[in-house]
Amino acid sequence: MHEKQKHVYVGVDLHKQHHVAVIINCWQEKLEEIKFENKPSAFSTFLLDIDKLTEEGLTPVFGLEDVGGYGRALAQYLTDHGQVVKEVNPALSYAERKSHVTVQKSDSWDAECVARILVRQLSQLHDAKPHDLYWSIQQLVTRRNALVKAQGALKNQLHIQLSHHYPSYKKFFSEVDGKTALAFWERYPSPSCLEGVSIKQLTTFLLEVSHNTCSVKKANEILKLVIVVESIVRHILFGKQEIGKVERELKELMSLLDFQLDSMPGIDLVTASALIAEVGDVRRFPNANKLARFAGIAPVYFGSGGKGKEQKSKQGNRALHALFYNLAVQQVQVAKGSKLPRNPVFHAYYQRKLKEGKTKGQALVCIMRRLVNIVYGMMKHKIAYELPIIKEKEIV
Repeated sequence: MHEKQKHVYVGVDLHKQHHVAVIINCWQEKLEEIKFENKPSAFSTFLLDIDKLTEEGLTPVFGLEDVGGYGRALAQYLTDHGQVVKEVNPALSYAERKSHVTVQKSDSWDAECVARILVRQLSQLHDAKPHDLYWSIQQLVTRRNALVKAQGALKNQLHIQLSHHYPSYKKFFSEVDGKTALAFWERYPSPSCLEGVSIKQLTTFLLEVSHNTCSVKKANEILKLVIVVESIVRHILFGKQEIGKVERELKELMSLLDFQLDSMPGIDLVTASALIAEVGDVRRFPNANKLARFAGIAPVYFGSGGKGKEQKSKQGNRALHALFYNLAVQQVQVAKGSKLPRNPVFHAYYQRKLKEGKTKGQALVCIMRRLVNIVYGMMKHKIAYELPIIKEKEIV
């Protein structure tokens, strides 16, 4: 019996209130369609229905497009009960729908497309492992990104208001959302609030909030250049507090995993948590090559008629690709003051690739590919990064 004949294939179309499952055999013949609610009490009934449809000697295989959102509870239930659950990239099922002469869209057809992908690519699909810890880190990273994005919008609003009330505010505060600046905007949102305030009073206030870094000269400049500002400042201060809380929660969860990603130059708590949120359990990748393909860093071969070449991939997880790109840029950066590279090894490697005729972008891709190997090893074996020692003549 062929390996494919040993299974029945269950594709599930996931939704907030309910799921639709379609069961097919290895010849892609539709056996049954089941609609069930998205709640744990309905999952047991669903699994019993699958067992009734499965002939003796056959094993059901489940395919889910999303194991981190609406499908997380189902994926967790199925894996806890020893079922084989595969994560199907939505791009694959989308391509399956588009490949037919008559393009249709329904819950039933979507689920069947997922099942068809299972039949053809079962050995290539990743196992779905919705671990609670990785999911929690992913949610915190998403929450922090949303807060940072909101902070950017609030800073722009504050800039517009301050440009009206304090046209020359940049002359006395370099950062509109700095600690001292926010304290000042909160106390004096418009020039009218400074009426009757002496230089001594303002100096005392600024010295207190800036920890004795502001001077009498600064207070004098502000008084000489003399809303909605109060509301925006409160929101920015609240946002900063929330980001701090999220980062503290992230730090606690990261300590449970015992990774040492922050031992590499350029990786801090935020970057490390973002990497873990996108990679998940690194054990689902047999080797670093699989992780590189997942991140869209490995080249893809395009050819026809015996001719072709490898080209840069535009597929894969783009968020993870962006993380490795930013990390690669940081590895070749040179400090402004000392003019020493942050990572001499990668800086020397980067310069060598440029001398070989590669463009800056191609050289960065080479570094990204090496970083995948390093990060994969650090996560798999939970080891720290050790900067290799190179000879001075190798450092450009």
